[in-house]
Amino acid sequence: MEVRLANPRGFCAGVDRAIEIVKEALVIYGAPVFVLHEIVHNKHVLRELSARGAKFVESLAQVPDGAVTIFSAHGVSSAIVAEAEGRGLRVIDATCPLVTKVHVQAGQYADSGCDVVLIGHPGHPEVIGTTGRIRGRVHVLSTPEEVEALVVEDPERLAYVTQTTLSVDDTRAVIDALHARFPRIQGPDLRDICYATQNRQNAVRELTSGVDVIVVVGSSNSSNSSRLRELAERGGVPAYLVDHADQLEPGWFEGKRRVGVTAGASAPEALVLEILGRLREFGAGDVVEAPGEPERVVFQMPAELRAYL
Repeated sequence: MEVRLANPRGFCAGVDRAIEIVKEALVIYGAPVFVLHEIVHNKHVLRELSARGAKFVESLAQVPDGAVTIFSAHGVSSAIVAEAEGRGLRVIDATCPLVTKVHVQAGQYADSGCDVVLIGHPGHPEVIGTTGRIRGRVHVLSTPEEVEALVVEDPERLAYVTQTTLSVDDTRAVIDALHARFPRIQGPDLRDICYATQNRQNAVRELTSGVDVIVVVGSSNSSNSSRLRELAERGGVPAYLVDHADQLEPGWFEGKRRVGVTAGASAPEALVLEILGRLREFGAGDVVEAPGEPERVVFQMPAELRAYL
């Protein structure tokens, strides 16, 4: 078998920054530091950071008074920020800057008197955090059918924003339905949607034309990793989402000549290398990396840490 690697794949700048924030906080302040929710959706990353002294919690009630507390890359609501401040917690915000940009956009729309439509998956941490940042009416939806059922205060005063782990392709049908039903709706430039999500989906789309099966490296609760698998299957290629090499099944590759491999934005490259090693045990030979434009985006560390770096 030949293996073809998608490019780009794996960590994006927001994930890279969030992980480094936890590592640097442990060095500067010592263990433990408390992280509200999973810093990113990858079990291996969480296991490594836990071994260094990070403690992942689901509520600020689990954090001792005065403790160093990190907000995850997915962002949190205004109520969580106020609760942390009220308790005197030493907060370091690891929210991805692109998520923060959505918070700002949504807030501006709401402050101008608009109902805000948030295109995203209900229950996702980013959607919960963004909803909790909007001071006004907000509607969460993810399908064109939900657009048809949408009831708003004033159809002339309506705006939308999107979950960053959705790509332009993921949101296009919903945005088109919104514009068709509400011609005066406002929304961000499509270029504002997360570059990393779109780039990784474009790379998978390129893979589908030349491989027989695709392996997506990522955890099952990673939204962008799941979308990569779905995109491959919509392209007519069987695809499997795996969190580690032991999950690979030999039967997936029987009779296959070309295997595509990619990784979600929260999956480390070390896992990709483990997958390649396992594929070699199944008979893989050459590994060819697809051409692609390198991502050079780097996000600045929070002010609380910059003074120490």
